[in-house]
Amino acid sequence: MTLDQGPAVHERRRVAVRGVVQGVGFRPFVHKLATELGLHGQVTNTGEGVTAEVEGHPDRLADFCRRLASDAPVLASVESVSHRPLPVTGDRGFAILASGPGGPRRTLIPPDVATCADCLAELADPADRRYRHPFITCTNCGPRFTIVTALPYDRANTTMAGFPMCPDCAREYGDPADRRFHAQPVACHACGPVLTLTAPGGPGATGSAAVARARRLLAAGAILAVKGIGGYHLACDAADPRAVALLRRRKARGDKPFALMARSPAEIEPYVRIDRAERELLTGPARPIVLLRRRPGGPALAAEIAPRSPDLGVMLPYTPLHHLLLGLPGDPPGPGLLVLTSGNLAGEPIVTDDAEALVRLAPLADAWLAHDRPIQVPCDDSVVRICDGEQLPVRRSRGYAPLPVTLPVPVRAALAVGGDLKNTFCLGEGRRAWLSGHIGDMDDLATQRAFGRAVDQLGGITGVTPGLLAADRHPGYRSTGWARRNAAGRPLVQVQHHHAHIAAAMAEHGLDGGRPVIGVAFDGTGYGDDGAVWGGEVLLADYDGFRRYAHLRYAPLPGGDATVARPYRMALAQLYAAGIPWTPDLPCVAACPPDELRLLARQLERNLNCVPTSSMGRLFDAAASLAGVCQLAGYEAQAAIELEAAAVAHQDDEGPGYAFALGPGPGPGGDGDGTGPGGVPLVADPGPVLAAMAADLRAGAPPGLLAVRFHRAVAGLVRTVCRPAREQHGLETVALTGGVFANLLLSSLCARELRADGFTVLRHRLVPPNDGGLALGQLMVAARLAAGEAEQAQS
Repeated sequence: MTLDQGPAVHERRRVAVRGVVQGVGFRPFVHKLATELGLHGQVTNTGEGVTAEVEGHPDRLADFCRRLASDAPVLASVESVSHRPLPVTGDRGFAILASGPGGPRRTLIPPDVATCADCLAELADPADRRYRHPFITCTNCGPRFTIVTALPYDRANTTMAGFPMCPDCAREYGDPADRRFHAQPVACHACGPVLTLTAPGGPGATGSAAVARARRLLAAGAILAVKGIGGYHLACDAADPRAVALLRRRKARGDKPFALMARSPAEIEPYVRIDRAERELLTGPARPIVLLRRRPGGPALAAEIAPRSPDLGVMLPYTPLHHLLLGLPGDPPGPGLLVLTSGNLAGEPIVTDDAEALVRLAPLADAWLAHDRPIQVPCDDSVVRICDGEQLPVRRSRGYAPLPVTLPVPVRAALAVGGDLKNTFCLGEGRRAWLSGHIGDMDDLATQRAFGRAVDQLGGITGVTPGLLAADRHPGYRSTGWARRNAAGRPLVQVQHHHAHIAAAMAEHGLDGGRPVIGVAFDGTGYGDDGAVWGGEVLLADYDGFRRYAHLRYAPLPGGDATVARPYRMALAQLYAAGIPWTPDLPCVAACPPDELRLLARQLERNLNCVPTSSMGRLFDAAASLAGVCQLAGYEAQAAIELEAAAVAHQDDEGPGYAFALGPGPGPGGDGDGTGPGGVPLVADPGPVLAAMAADLRAGAPPGLLAVRFHRAVAGLVRTVCRPAREQHGLETVALTGGVFANLLLSSLCARELRADGFTVLRHRLVPPNDGGLALGQLMVAARLAAGEAEQAQS
């Protein structure tokens, strides 16, 4: 009800609201709030956010400004509310105006949001005019980021521009009391996008008939290409082992796990454990893929879904079409659990274009369920897990991008291009850093092209024009090559890989860099300053630089990628470096073909094509092979994932542990290259760990026992190295980063032991610990370097 106007109008104010305030129903909220308070004026979107001009009694104006933040719509995030006085005009009523043109673009576009409960109720209600409408949405849910073509966020600047509203939708759109008041993607059966099903050799179908036929095809074992909001997926019935195996074979996926989509947590609970935090994540508006631990002794799923993985990746429906595919109440029986994986060939970016999908997905799909609303921004599903009750991103994309990370210190306008695996890039300016959605691995030319398009698109909606570029120091990285080619006279700062990982952890935790941290950066590959492959590093680091305090003992990496794909080669190289004989009873020796074994021995003896590596990721590969857990890896980190799976079943083991030998040592060239005690880095020698594993193996210990003792040895090493670092340098904060710390067991062990010693432990919660978070650290380091050079030039 509108309040009585009360005293005469005394003031008019121009109120500017910044944050995530477009695409979330903020203008309708402002209209309702002003009307409730008896205020007059207008509201509009601008390039910076939402701006209102409001007249009324000063007390009510103050209440209005306060409630803009406290009562904001659920999907909004108000960063600031500012206001200034204007001359009183005597306005009557309150209006929503067309968006203001021009000006800087600094508003925040929200991510795509899962279908809300109100829309789901309408979707399933035969009496509602949007019954079974595959694109039902309102101001509280639906696509945002993936449909934006320009700012401000209005229908004309989205991919809904080609769908004029029918009279009924237009009436809702213009009704302040309606949930769809100024909801830009609003549509219905009469005026919205249309579903089509295409199947070679058979008749097509549209609308509800397309969904019904798609469900029948899935039930019959077919593989469907399904157009989502950020790209195509490939779907099949998860309860059909033949269909799952066929999809794996067609996609050449190796043993890499598939994700599952279930109607509700109850559908998946027989197979996995779900705690409160995981349930909230599953059912929340972002709807990522959540990695959940398998339930011991639970019912069997098709073995091809996630072979030998300790987890199942599960998501709930986040679009109306997903709900229709899984079935509404009263629908004929159909698949209740779907395999849903990115619609692409291995190594290529996700497909978004309809014509391209018919060609590129032809070897993979039996039919296509598509629609005629274009996808402006490719956006893969996010992957998240819960570690000790807190979120740990594995892939940050749909549901999170393009929300910015708030930076602890302001930075100049810059672009950080990330790495070559799990690529994301980062645009930053001031105290905001916008990370792209998941781009993928940069080996493929199509992915590199997608990278360039995504840079242009994110720059367009953020308004950031970078005057500085940042990239990895690896001379062969394609992302670094892109930065060089596109520098156009702008400075390019190359940041050491593990320094960037640590800087990313510092930035997301709000550290200003005034004091270094002990950075434990464990991953598979990072270009070292000495030309070696680093990856088992303890650095004393801030944004300005780093000192190498400790690292794993170098071991030869014979043959590069060939060894990554064959963990037994890494195990043999580590045994060679440790002086442990290659006896036939060791699983890694038995797994290596005799001819290859002889060639490998000569290669190691002569040091031919053997790059030295301190990689903890490669040591996990070696341990997995030595324990007999994994000898061939068909996807990144497979050996480490399977080693963790083996360890989980033996977490309660209290037997004797393993321990690394720790002491000062030379780099690969024979000279100290760090700043451990005496100016020489500490070197952690895994030889004693490998010898103990071999002894346990020969004593008949099961692989899982070796696996859990290896995890404890690594956690013990972290604790052992951090203690003297604190004593010598007075540092109390440890950052755990790098892809190895996506391992829940290791992360938990390390954090628990470090906290027992009184350390403050930083773990990733906003960006992934793997290379998907690398660009944020690159941005911080490059910006600090550029700021220092500017200060020197002025002095």
